Formats: sequence, structure tokens, C-alpha cells
Amino acid sequence: MNPATTALVLIEFQNDFTTEGGALHGAVKGTMESTGMLANTVKTVAAAREAGVTIIHAGISFAPGYHEISPNPYGILKGVVTTNAFVKGGWGAEFVGEVSPQPGDIVIEGKRGLDTFGSTNLDFILRSRGLENLVLAGFLTNCCVESTMRTGYERGYQVVTLKDCTAATSQEEHDAAHQFTYPMFSRPMNHDEFLAELEGAAVGDTSRGY
Repeated sequence: MNPATTALVLIEFQNDFTTEGGALHGAVKGTMESTGMLANTVKTVAAAREAGVTIIHAGISFAPGYHEISPNPYGILKGVVTTNAFVKGGWGAEFVGEVSPQPGDIVIEGKRGLDTFGSTNLDFILRSRGLENLVLAGFLTNCCVESTMRTGYERGYQVVTLKDCTAATSQEEHDAAHQFTYPMFSRPMNHDEFLAELEGAAVGDTSRGY
């Protein structure tokens, strides 16, 4: 996998998910711990950045009062409002320190829903930079990561999902997405498999994306 045409998109590595005291941390703590996803992601980001992969951070945030969305939200967004999560300018919406943006990284603005492509300029950034391989990690396994995966697949990107760099609100949902949905719209792999492909590209022919 050619690092020069690869983007690693980190979805919602924010305190409200990742950190003790975060509004939704309790809901994802179990699956985070089952795979060691935060530590795996830290390792993956460092190695990918060094290899020349484009690192993209995609957080979600809302102004106090959540006026950007329906006054009667349902589903996952209702849970965000009920728990007062991801309020712009607050600690919960900040990127977790271990995976915070570094010089040269790209931060996506405007994410208000599940699909990272939906209300942002992610597609423009990827295409304008010639990025063909879309590697996904983050929260939730079966929600924002899955939504972004599906759109990436539909738009013609070569999508990779990092199974041990994702987390959901239950192990059952997490495992079901990996087993049944991810293989339909991506190449699911663990972080060490992805890093091995990058390493292989470094000593092989990198004239094409895959």
C-alpha cells in the first residue's frame, strides 16, 4: 500500500469517547479495552505518519443547545444530546492527547452527523491530494466508522477498516459489524497487518496505490 496515496482517517478520538469522565466513555470502555484500540491507534498513527501517510482527524461537535440538528433527535444523536456530549469548546469535544493533531495533519471541520463525508469537505481533500486508499479507525464501529466506510466504497476509494482500532457500545455490535458488514465494503484488517503493508510498500514498487 503506497503511503503517498493513503489517508488514515481518525474518527471521533475525542474525550467524550476515549477518556474517563467523558460523557460516552462508559458506553464504549468495554470494547476499547477488549482490543486495546487506543494503544493500537497511537502506534498506528506514529508509524503511518513516519511512512508518509496523510493523517486526517475527524471530530464531531455541536454548539451549546444542539441547534444544528433536529429539535427532536432520535437514535444515536438523541444519545449525544441526552448526555450533553461533544459540545464545541468543551473538554469532551477535544481530541484525546495521545491522538491529537500534529503539524502536517489535517483536521476536518463541520462533522455534525454520522458519515464523515456527509457535511464536510473530506472528499474534496482526498481527491485534490490524490489520496486513493482510505483507512478508517475510531468510533463507533457500527455507526460513524461504518457510515464513512460505506460512502468511501460508493465513491470509489480503496477502503480499509482497522478492526482493532475501533470501538462500539457493545461487544456484540462491534463483532457483528466486523464479521458481516465490514467485508462487504472494505478490506478489514488489524493494525499490524496495515503497517506490514506500508512496510512492504517501502521496499517494493510504490508506483501504484495497491
